[in-house]
Amino acid sequence: MIDGNDILKLGFRPGKAIGLALEAAAAAEAQGTPRDDALRDLAAVLNAPESYPEHPLYGPLAGALIAGRVDATTSYDLGTSAPYRVWGAAGIEPGALDQMKRAVRLPVALRGALMPDAHQGYGLPIGGVLATENSVIPYAVGVDIACRMRMTVFNASPHVLDERRERFRKVLEEQTCFGAGAAWSTPREHEVMDDPAWDEHPAARRYRDIAWRQLGTSGSGNHFVEFGALKVHTEIDSPLGTVPPGTYLAALSHSGSRRFGLEMAEYYTRVAMQQRVGLPKDFLHLAWLALDEEAGAEYWEAMMLAGKYASANHAVIHRQIIDALRLPVLGGIENHHNFAWKETVDGQEAIVHRKGATPAGEGVLGVIPGSMSAPGFVVRGLGSSEAIASAAHGAGRRMSRKQALQSFDWEKVQHKLKREGVELLSAGLDEAPGAYKDIRQVMADQADLVVALAEFQPRLVKMDAGGGSRYSGKGKKGKRRRK
Repeated sequence: MIDGNDILKLGFRPGKAIGLALEAAAAAEAQGTPRDDALRDLAAVLNAPESYPEHPLYGPLAGALIAGRVDATTSYDLGTSAPYRVWGAAGIEPGALDQMKRAVRLPVALRGALMPDAHQGYGLPIGGVLATENSVIPYAVGVDIACRMRMTVFNASPHVLDERRERFRKVLEEQTCFGAGAAWSTPREHEVMDDPAWDEHPAARRYRDIAWRQLGTSGSGNHFVEFGALKVHTEIDSPLGTVPPGTYLAALSHSGSRRFGLEMAEYYTRVAMQQRVGLPKDFLHLAWLALDEEAGAEYWEAMMLAGKYASANHAVIHRQIIDALRLPVLGGIENHHNFAWKETVDGQEAIVHRKGATPAGEGVLGVIPGSMSAPGFVVRGLGSSEAIASAAHGAGRRMSRKQALQSFDWEKVQHKLKREGVELLSAGLDEAPGAYKDIRQVMADQADLVVALAEFQPRLVKMDAGGGSRYSGKGKKGKRRRK
């Protein structure tokens, strides 16, 4: 039997349409329509209700969907571009440049910027920044809502990493959990799970349980937890503590809002696409939701909850590492990307989307990683108005994951890592250092956006080892250890 969750996954919004869809599905199944066929029919009605107003089963549903449309515009003026600027254009693929050109043609666009780590994504390119008027674009935020970096700086020399290597390996193996569906068998505790939004939000409530089980875990792809040496040139003063100049042991993590963020991104993108029915096909992933509309307000609330959850996710990861190591902590830095903020742009309030871009307002601290062998940097923003107070969020890919899998082999990658003094516990071959741009060139390309305060060199790295073409332990391919 088709139930409410099946209907919601198709992109239907909570309300009258859900009940009508369930009635239509039950009638279709009573007539002998296979379940999958009934779901396909419902999806077709949702995407084009104007084709079904007289249908004997789906007519009432189609009528409710048509009546509930917020924007029935059949065409949009996409001929005018908002101003934008590109940093490091020579190192950015044409597809990403084209995506940015499309994004600033939206009727809600106010200003754009493209960071030097940019590469092609869906809708807005990774590394894209877009300011809009009273509207939010789910795919300009990204599918991993509020993905972020967090660094803990220990009051200890990085030499302790070599002196007690096995201890640090054990901490990463036992206190971290990686993979797209990874979850702890015993949920971790954090006050974020007591947020009333988990019960009150119409879409978020369905994912509270999986969010709790995934709290304190990392995803697949480029998510990581690693130990390394942090060389501080200029004092770092953040809400997580003050770190004076010197060289320290540090832990750095990259993760986001896990399945919860993905589900919210996908669900509200479908809703946005249904509302902006007149957008051309190559603009569909830029469909927006007005913040004064019900769906836009819902997405904003879900995004804010995902931001709190992603921060708590890192807090749990670092708490577990700190408790296991029992080393004194000096301070730390946390910043996020894949988010939208209400900020003033060109004298008016705007919604600033940073998809794979780091907030870099004047004095704002952030961490910009390189790759598993290249250094990362602790930076302070310079507040560039042309860049909409943003900077790169990493080195950025110079080749796709498919290209990387075809271009590298583990023997050569391991040789390079050994030469760089990096020990890899697990990862995918598509995350090989050569798949990324030169982080020092990226930093040079954005010298007017941030100033580096410290440099972090990875030494012991753990990433997801699930699936094929993965490395897990002592130079052999293997499967991810299940937690």
